[in-house]
Amino acid sequence: MAVRVGIVTFPGSLDDRDAQRAARLAGAEAVPLWHGDPDLRGVDAVILPGGFSYGDYLRCGAIARFAPVMDAIIAGARDGLPVLGICNGFQILCESHLLPGALVRNDHRKFVCKDQRLRIENASTAWTSGYATGQEIVIPLKNGEGGYVASDATLDELEAEGRIIARYLDGNPNGSYRDIAGVSNAAGNVVGLMPHPEHAVESLTGPSTDGLGFFSSVIASVLSSTLATAR
Repeated sequence: MAVRVGIVTFPGSLDDRDAQRAARLAGAEAVPLWHGDPDLRGVDAVILPGGFSYGDYLRCGAIARFAPVMDAIIAGARDGLPVLGICNGFQILCESHLLPGALVRNDHRKFVCKDQRLRIENASTAWTSGYATGQEIVIPLKNGEGGYVASDATLDELEAEGRIIARYLDGNPNGSYRDIAGVSNAAGNVVGLMPHPEHAVESLTGPSTDGLGFFSSVIASVLSSTLATAR
């Protein structure tokens, strides 16, 4: 069985082709999805890629949240569909209220682009099960509005429930509260990550192949769920 991973293209998406390639390298069938089409084409998982959807007008992700494809993604996510939002995709997930908190302008008011060391804090989600809790990885980071913020109550809840999936190491690059680089929903099927794992899947072009685990994790998760259902 080939796991079908849908990658959405919005006006202004930059990393949709990279996400498609990463999914293929992990062993999935990459399925392009268009922002204006509500049909998810029977995919088993969805990736919202990085970029500047709709020019980042109003707020990053604020317009993309209302794209026709998002109605189907929001409904699917609430029914257990694995969804990964990378950078701008993370912003869209927060605007869609599939994840708590918000992403704001970097505290130093500059765009940051660097290879970033992270620590995986939760290896039990659909997108991180291929890692070990506490594992350190290096993947690229590139954002101007990547500071994760939330109320103290929300942050405490994320901590208590193990929903912080990754933290920044070697300094905080954008002012994210509690060094948070990514979070999940309570069920673990929806994950938002500010750094870019799709740019770290080949030794030739990336700083590492550490990002491939996000894509292989969801394949394993889908296959495990399918097997369990078949029983």
